[in-house]
Amino acid sequence: MHVSSGLTVSNFTEHIWTFPAFPMLTVLSMFYYIYLRRRARTATRGELMNNRRAIESSRPLPINVELVQYAKEVLDFSSHYGSENSMSYTMWNLAGVPNVYPSSGDFTQTAVFRTYGTWWELCPSARLPFTRTPPDFHSQDYVELAFEEPVYPTAVHVLETYHPGSVIKILACSASPYSQNLPADIRWEVLWSEAPTKVNSPQARQFSPCIKQINFPTNLIRLELNSSLLDYYTELDAVVLHGVRERPVLSLNTAMIAMDDDEDEDMDDVLDCLNKQFSATALRESTTNGYFDKLPYELIQLILSHLTVPDLCSLSQTCKLLYQHCCDPLQYIHLSLQPYWAKINDTALKYLQPRCVLVQWLNLSWAGNRGTISVSAFSRFLKVCGSELLRLELSCGHFLNETCLEVVAETCRNLQELNLSSCDKLPPPAFNHIAKLYNLKRLILYRTKVEQTAMLSILNFCLELRHLSLGSCVMIEDYDTVASMMGAKCKKLRTLDLWRCKNITENGIAALASGCPLLEELDLGWCPTLQSSTGCFAKLARKLPNLQKLFLTANRSVCDSDIEELAANCANLHQLDILGTRMVSPASLRKLLESCKDLSLLDVSFCSQIDNRVVLELNANFPNVFIKKSFTQ
Repeated sequence: MHVSSGLTVSNFTEHIWTFPAFPMLTVLSMFYYIYLRRRARTATRGELMNNRRAIESSRPLPINVELVQYAKEVLDFSSHYGSENSMSYTMWNLAGVPNVYPSSGDFTQTAVFRTYGTWWELCPSARLPFTRTPPDFHSQDYVELAFEEPVYPTAVHVLETYHPGSVIKILACSASPYSQNLPADIRWEVLWSEAPTKVNSPQARQFSPCIKQINFPTNLIRLELNSSLLDYYTELDAVVLHGVRERPVLSLNTAMIAMDDDEDEDMDDVLDCLNKQFSATALRESTTNGYFDKLPYELIQLILSHLTVPDLCSLSQTCKLLYQHCCDPLQYIHLSLQPYWAKINDTALKYLQPRCVLVQWLNLSWAGNRGTISVSAFSRFLKVCGSELLRLELSCGHFLNETCLEVVAETCRNLQELNLSSCDKLPPPAFNHIAKLYNLKRLILYRTKVEQTAMLSILNFCLELRHLSLGSCVMIEDYDTVASMMGAKCKKLRTLDLWRCKNITENGIAALASGCPLLEELDLGWCPTLQSSTGCFAKLARKLPNLQKLFLTANRSVCDSDIEELAANCANLHQLDILGTRMVSPASLRKLLESCKDLSLLDVSFCSQIDNRVVLELNANFPNVFIKKSFTQ
């Protein structure tokens, strides 16, 4: 995995601490050495090619049989549309042979991620992006798949059954998920990657990108996805891994390319040698920093603020002045290490620690899994660098345990935003420590094991909460009690995600509607215990006039009177999802569209009274609204 300025992420930590001064004579000597090495190798190459031709002409190459495997199991993933207690629309559908392919359409037997398009980025709950994110990092979601037998990959096929085009990166891991002992050095190699591209057809396809060869066998494949260009939820059915047990014999052309790669390795070796020679002592003897000496300190800092973290590490090697600028803690106020998740380990945290003493935003999402970050290293880092933290992103951080959250609570007293999305290995007692973070304004606990007692404590003490996500938190036994506490304590709440909460009733909704009047976003998708006949949805519409987003996904009881209440009271509505209702007519939808001038997203998939003809008519009359109507072939 390479980054700009000639720095590889694999030697990320080494380059942080090297700072050559480049004596001209030594440089010329070393490059003359490279010239001699390459000249000497020319003859060797010719002999090698001739010998290979002779061998190939005298005997056939052994046949390396290709294995074809479907995923054995799903190991990890960042999100899914489905429930934690079912198979419908979950990532677990990626294990085994296809369930749907080659059919196209919306099927519950497929794997579906939680979001699509840019709609979630346009909501009141949307978060500000981190600066210094590399321009080639586009990943939003991931899923990791284990296969039965390690192979050298020759092909990877992804069977996409609905709205394809989300897969942007495929990686292979050197560690076997079925090995008793993890290797000391876990490598992730990119087999293929590409920026997000628009696929115009929603029909099924087999996606088979051209992958590169790697020098280790693997039975652990990771897909990274970006759904921002999709018109609707993507659906994946299966992943097929082709490969051979023995390392394939390269063709002559490939062998020549490999030889050229050896030259690059020689260059790396030489540069490593130069780095060792250009020590701190040599750097101190350098007296000139070019014209940078004439620039104001603040201007140089501003220029460097546009560089990624690896680019800063490369630049720090050029001269003493820029080394000092690149190590200035002011350059690390906002630090996202998520793009480098595969290379972040204890050593990286140790080397970054001196320059992160002023960090305010820290993103360690996806990092540290499979033992690459230890609890002790994470704790040491936070104890030194956590006092100024305002925002901490730890999504999918499976190295976290109760000790880690205790350190967060004791050290990061100013913390305002905490993201523990999909940290599903955190034990329930760990969440009790969050109640000590009195300044929290945003808390994301999607797909965690937070329990009711801990949640009530958090709500009781964290009175500044504006944004709260409890989607798919299946360990909470009584959501009505939790909702009542929100209504009593969280007067500033603006967005609330209760996606797939299993037992909230009209009582909880009444407490929310009365106690949280500032709510602008409410997700009640797949909450089966809510019934329109109790008047809960009408009460929401009357009590929450500031609503911009309301998801009532898969609630069969939503009816015309609910839609008419929204039309009469929620003029600021931007997004509405009523997928699956049988009781909403075209007439009530027209009234809604006429009243809510800012409405931009309306999902009426599987609404039995809203057929394709009605959708076409509404699209013609309200062209600024994206009306979604899913289908099953």
